[in-house]
Amino acid sequence: MAKLVEDVYGNALFELAVEQNRVDEYYEEATGILEILRAHPELTRICTHPQIVKEEKLQTIDAVFKGRVADETLGLMRMVIEKNHFANMEDIFAFFADRVKAYKNIGVAFISTPSELSATQKAAVEKRLLDTTEYVSFEMHYEVEPELIGGMVIRIGDRVVDSSIRTKLEHLSRELSRIQLKVGESTP
Repeated sequence: MAKLVEDVYGNALFELAVEQNRVDEYYEEATGILEILRAHPELTRICTHPQIVKEEKLQTIDAVFKGRVADETLGLMRMVIEKNHFANMEDIFAFFADRVKAYKNIGVAFISTPSELSATQKAAVEKRLLDTTEYVSFEMHYEVEPELIGGMVIRIGDRVVDSSIRTKLEHLSRELSRIQLKVGESTP
């Protein structure tokens, strides 16, 4: 089975970072590059436009990143352009960042609550997650969802802990529906 473009380039950068003992440096660059790509979609439009020649695309990347990122990172970006894979650039650096987080045992948690949590509450949630998981630190993402009514929903990878009042009410409603069905079935 063919590997995805982001797997190939992301893994290559990760292996180089580990080999050179520069994981943190390359991770910092990758997150910075991701921010730039997300904040400036015109850069992706330029570097993927079929009527712009590769040399101009390479010059654009050099103008934006040369001297700001490691030569190896710039070389990777240039290679991606040479192979006509710039449309995958964001995915490549996101894949690399995910590999680094797994390597460093950093969890990524998405917390949804019905109202904004205070700094103290956020610290308590993070401490509880650290105490109950194998992760050494967390990248925390908070979102306010008023429809939850109360409680919270925590997502870490493919695991979800849902203690929201909305979900509890939905479960209760389903249970009541089943009871009504059973009562209705037993009556002739």
